[in-house]
This record gives sequence, C-alpha cells and structure tokens, in this order.
Amino acid sequence: MKIIILGAGQVGSSVAENLSREANDITVVDNNYELLSKLQDRLDISTVHGHAAHPDILRQAGADDADMIIAVTNSDETNMVACQVAYTLFHTPTKIARVRSRSYLDQPQLFTQEALPVDMLISPEQAVIDQVQRLIEFPGALQVLDFADGRVRLVAVRAYYGGPLVGHELRELGGHMPNIQTRVAAIYRRGESVIPQGDTVIEVDDEVFFVAAKGHIREVMSELRRLDRPVKKVMLVGGGNIGRGLARALEGKYQVKLIDHNAQRVEQLSSELERTLVLLGDAASEELLREENIENVDVFCGVTNDDEVNILSAMLAKRLGAKKVMSLINRTAYVDLVESSDIDIAISPHQATIGGLLAHVRRGDVVVVHSLRRGAAEAIEAVAHGDMNSSKVVGRAIEDIRLPPATTIGAIVRGDQVIIAHHDTVIESEDHVVLFLVDKKHIAEVEKLFQVGVTFL
Repeated sequence: MKIIILGAGQVGSSVAENLSREANDITVVDNNYELLSKLQDRLDISTVHGHAAHPDILRQAGADDADMIIAVTNSDETNMVACQVAYTLFHTPTKIARVRSRSYLDQPQLFTQEALPVDMLISPEQAVIDQVQRLIEFPGALQVLDFADGRVRLVAVRAYYGGPLVGHELRELGGHMPNIQTRVAAIYRRGESVIPQGDTVIEVDDEVFFVAAKGHIREVMSELRRLDRPVKKVMLVGGGNIGRGLARALEGKYQVKLIDHNAQRVEQLSSELERTLVLLGDAASEELLREENIENVDVFCGVTNDDEVNILSAMLAKRLGAKKVMSLINRTAYVDLVESSDIDIAISPHQATIGGLLAHVRRGDVVVVHSLRRGAAEAIEAVAHGDMNSSKVVGRAIEDIRLPPATTIGAIVRGDQVIIAHHDTVIESEDHVVLFLVDKKHIAEVEKLFQVGVTFL
C-alpha cells in the first residue's frame, strides 16, 4: 500500500516505523530537515521537505496515486486542509487526520465528504484518556482492550502468588468457574511467549492475556490475583489536553485532584471542571504530595508533556504510599527503564493510537486492531464473509483452520451473542472473530484467511 504520512513528530515517526515494517511504500512529509534525516537513517522510507498541506508538496510525495494519507502534524488546521486537498485534487481513497481540539471534535458534522472529507479522525489524547479510564475501572489489569463495541474484552493481568489458578493447569479454569466462559489467548513468562495449552501451568509473575465477555472480567481476574479494592481517589499531574480530558471523564465517579505548575492554566481548569480539586504546584514536591495525603491515593497518573516529570513524580508518589502509579511515556527508550522501576503501568500514546490506523491498512475485513508488546504482537477483530467454497474459515471448526504459528482465536461475536472459542466451534458468515498473534510477522497469513475468494463475488 502506498501511504503518505504528514508530520515527522512523535506520532508520525511512530506510525512510519510501524507501517514500514509491513512492506508498505511510505513517504513522510515535514518542514523539519533534521526530523526527516533521522527517520530516513533508521527506516526504509522516502521523505519530502515542505509544508504538508501544499498541493505541490503532496504531488511531490506521490499523492497522484497514493492509497492513503495520514495527516498527523501538530496543527489541526494543517491536517484538515491536507485531507481536503488530497480529496479535491488527488482523489485519495483514504484520508486520516489527527485532530486534537475539542472545538472541532464536538462538531462531527464538519467531517463529512460534503464538508471536510476526513475518513477517520485520530486523537492520541482521547486514546490515552480511554485507556486510563479502563485501567481505573479494572484495578489490577495491565491492559484492557475492547472488541465488538465493548462486548468482548482482552485483558492482561500479572499472576500473583495466592491466585486460585496460579500453580495449576489451564484446563482447571472451567472447573473453578463453571458458569463463566473465558479463553487464555497468550502468556508471557520472563519476557518470552508461552503458547497456552490445557496442561500449561500458570506461574507467579506470568503476564496472562485472556478474552471474556465484558461482564465476566472481574471473575476471571480473581482467578489469577487478589482483586484490588475499587478506586475512589485519583491524582492527576498535568493540565493539558489529556489531564483536562481525564479529569472531566473521571470526576463524576471518583474524587479527583489535578496538579499543574502553570497558574493561568490552573485558574482556567478551576472554572472548567465541576468537581475536580485543581492545585497549583510542583508534582515532584514531596511536601506538596504529603500535604495532599498521597498515601490515600488509589491511582496517581502523570500525564504532562514531559516524560521526566511523569516518571519522577510517579516514582515519588509510589514511594510515599500511592497504591498504583501510571506514567505517560512518549520516548520508547524510556519504557524498559520504567517497567523495571516502581511504576506500575507505562502508557504510550503512540501504541494507543496505532491500532486505529492499522485497521485501515489491513487487507480483508479487519475492523479493530490493537498493537501490543511494543508492536511485536497484535490482537485483531476480523469479520468472516462468504461460504465454504469462497472462505478459508466460514463453515469450518477452529481445529480445522490452518492458523499461523502462535495465533489464537479467542472469541466470536455473532450478532449480540458472545461465543468463547473452543476447538470445535464452527465459524459462520458475518461472525466477528477476535484473534491474538504473538508474532506480528504472521499478520499477512491471517489477512489471507479472511479474504473472500472470487467464487463468492
């Protein structure tokens, strides 16, 4: 696929890195020579220097025959105009824009073919807000990912000593919870993947990914670890787009405090937010955190634009007694350092965003993609079409489907029915199939499984 990425900043470079691994023809446009040079040194891509929305620059980048334009510059206006130019002059089939301002996002009628022809809006900030909300809803989870409009969830938890299933074989899970269906999709042990089988024994500190219907998540989690008490008190650091959005989303259910060092922003947030206590100060100040009873905080979340501030304030909060701490991390190089520290969860806006883009790049009818393990693994929701003659999956039991190595079908959504996959489950046309790929290099094989043969057409 020929893809033009507008913007070589953190989001653009992350998107370019992910998409270039999959044999796509990538061109990145930016007006910063240094950013383009760094990208070209480490990736097999083309670059064009210039303004991302100018027609001559887009033509130079290959817009005449591009399949997709992904506009992720730091300017909402540039991104939207670039999509308009691509639609009007080059008839680009798929146009994706990063839009951050709520003023635009709250007016969906703007983004139509008759107005601003944007096929997909992406907001890394909103993706982070959604991710943190799910983690707060399910304390103890490392990741919570939605499929089929939230009816099915893939959850990652770390197995703790004392969990009923820890030290036991996976086949015993059904006996522990006879009325609840779930499927373990993957296990990571000391950084290496373990393919789950019936006789696989769960060990302490295993990172276990399981699939279950939304209403059964807590029961399954309780088999692997002691459930954390429900969250009541949340402390946020950073009053930018993410901090503001998180406070607004959380203040109706939780006691929320927000710390920011900018007096003008604090004053503005105090007037905007209804129930959030907004504080002026340095979140890395031990005195301030103690004054605000950090030892009683259930979740502390650093979401400033500065990775160092997020990391240091979260580590301090943990040392002073906060139950769980999360940090927003933009630099990939910091993730390993953070995961071996006192910080419970590192949140990457790029990983939270890339899934929505990958769903548009995938062949076959792939409707949801979640990038996992820093891009090495992937969870997808694909729709089965056709019949036994035209499809490699429809009308076949899962045990008869030639899945790529280390690929697991976790669940099937058929209308309003959630079916946890078993070896003899038969896939029907229009089923939504949730799969986990331990190794992303097999994605092309999965795509082929869900492509319809010519006999169906």
